[in-house]
Order: sequence, then structure tokens, then C-alpha cells
Amino acid sequence: MTHDLKSWPEFFDPVIKEKKHFEVRKNDRNFKVGDILRLQEWNPEQGIYTGRFTTREVTYILPGGKFGIDKDYIVMSIR
Repeated sequence: MTHDLKSWPEFFDPVIKEKKHFEVRKNDRNFKVGDILRLQEWNPEQGIYTGRFTTREVTYILPGGKFGIDKDYIVMSIR
């Protein structure tokens, strides 16, 4: 499954630069290993998409309710 997600510039840039290899998200879409994330850069101050995007595959999911992560959230490893 492919998920279109907003990504603020401060979080989008490190993904593009291959420095950030994870996403922390509310698990309201039943994310699964193998899913594709289409991260679209979103400017929250202007309320618009910038036009930049990237795709990443989910390789691992750490479920919430552990290690101080809220039960409704997950940490996804991406590549």
C-alpha cells in the first residue's frame, strides 16, 4: 500500500539528505512493513505543498506502548 503523507521541511530535508531513516506517526492508517510512504514536503506557515516529494519503503515498525512511545503512535524504519 502507498501512503501519501505531509512532511514539514525540518523533517523532510534530513530524509532527502539520507540522514533520517525513520518516521514517527500516529498509526491511523494501519501501516505495515513493505508499505511505501510518499512523503510530500508541506509548508505549514503557508499551508501549501512545496512540490518536493520522495518515496520510502517501510522496513521495520516499532509499535507504540513501549519505550515511552504513546500507544497510538509507531516508529517506522524507512529506506
